[in-house]
Amino acid sequence: MIKSFLIMASLSIFLFSSQQIVLVVANDMNSSSAKLECYEGSNKVFQTMRVNLGKNGLGWGVESQKFQKQPDEALKYEGDKKAPAGIFKLTDIFGYSPKSKYALPYLYADKNLICVDDTDANFYNQIIMANGDEKSFEYMRRKDRQYRLGIVVDYNHKRVKGRGSCIFIHIERAPETPTVGCTSMSEENIQKIANWLDAKKEPVLVQIPKKSAKEVLKLYPQLKNSELLK
Repeated sequence: MIKSFLIMASLSIFLFSSQQIVLVVANDMNSSSAKLECYEGSNKVFQTMRVNLGKNGLGWGVESQKFQKQPDEALKYEGDKKAPAGIFKLTDIFGYSPKSKYALPYLYADKNLICVDDTDANFYNQIIMANGDEKSFEYMRRKDRQYRLGIVVDYNHKRVKGRGSCIFIHIERAPETPTVGCTSMSEENIQKIANWLDAKKEPVLVQIPKKSAKEVLKLYPQLKNSELLK
């Protein structure tokens, strides 16, 4: 019990002391598009970007305890085509190039790298090398270019059964085209973000509906100048 408390406390300290914040704000929980800003401390790093969310909008993720939720607001579940709302660590970059010079750990997406979305699997919501026993998964090296470059969102890191898996920031299929649960954008913009992210600066994704702006400002007062939170 004490150990579990210390783990949760440590995670909270990590999340709310982050030096790099990728802020995504949608108009409401049903929005399939949003605006994105990047901050290092209180400094906005890039111009505001347009991004795509899930076809069915947002669903509150497992890691959303800090936010008030209305009874009619959906939670995030496997296969619901909703992007998760909440605060999540950004842990890795992945792509089709065998090598990289990014300041986050890099995963080379060869033909055997998969992310498991089978809720009954031992490796549910994990990126692994395929061994032939997986019943449901997605290849990290696709026939299209959407995963040519992407960022791993540490959503549902406790792997709660059925609450969603394999959440990434990746290249959009086409402009203004929703996803099945990830956050997507132009290749140019995701390249900027990937080059900027640094593991030493503990980057996080803060992804919310506009109504949660005041709660985010309490957690991250350095975002007080964000146009998206006004």
